[in-house]
Amino acid sequence: MLTIGDKTFRSRLMLGTGKYPSFAEQKEAVAASETEVLTFAVRRMDIFDKNEPNLLEELDLEKYSLLPNTAGAKTAEEAVRIARLARASGLCDMIKVEVIGCDKTLLPDPFETMKASVQLLEEGFTVLTYTSDDVVLAKRLEEAGIHAIMPGASPIGSGRGIVNEMNLQFIIEQSEIPVIVDAGIGSPKDAAHAMELGADGVLLNTAVSGADDPVKMAEAMKFAIQAGRLGYEAGRIEKKAYGIKSSPESGLVT
Repeated sequence: MLTIGDKTFRSRLMLGTGKYPSFAEQKEAVAASETEVLTFAVRRMDIFDKNEPNLLEELDLEKYSLLPNTAGAKTAEEAVRIARLARASGLCDMIKVEVIGCDKTLLPDPFETMKASVQLLEEGFTVLTYTSDDVVLAKRLEEAGIHAIMPGASPIGSGRGIVNEMNLQFIIEQSEIPVIVDAGIGSPKDAAHAMELGADGVLLNTAVSGADDPVKMAEAMKFAIQAGRLGYEAGRIEKKAYGIKSSPESGLVT
């Protein structure tokens, strides 16, 4: 079970709700993934316009926890304002803090991210913070009291998978709060890799919504995350320089 703040989840897959080819495929992909957490950008979703397609209206929200995010924010002040809007709408008290510092790479601003996270903690939010794979920043955010750290595997939407395994491993090893790998996942292999490293979960969007068949990819990601977690818990064999016989050498028939 994955526990974040006062919430507990069976699924370790968190799924974004943006950029699907159609509203119908979006709904099917959510169902196929068996996720329990849906994330969405508050600034890109007009929840008050009844003429706009709204996935939240079509789902049984008792089955899901909503994770609004502050995508689009470039300052701590903007992120805090977006988070307050999400809470005022009655959606959820969880928030994914995302403050982009570079328009070209879409990497987060560490200073504004920290500032926003601290402010939202003071206001009583359950805070999940998106960061780069900065080991020290991850530790400082944890010390500040956030509820989950969300390091990127690689830049948002790049599909490059995990580009800095060592830093990600360091973050996981030192963390006493959940580590949710977020951004850059491109395939089920990437998701399984993150889980095998010991991540507590994976958040993804483009890898599913941008796939040729989003529904099949959502199901594939579900199984990959389950397999990766089981592999981590089972404990893999050590890598060796040379081959080792798998059959016993004693008791051979002569």
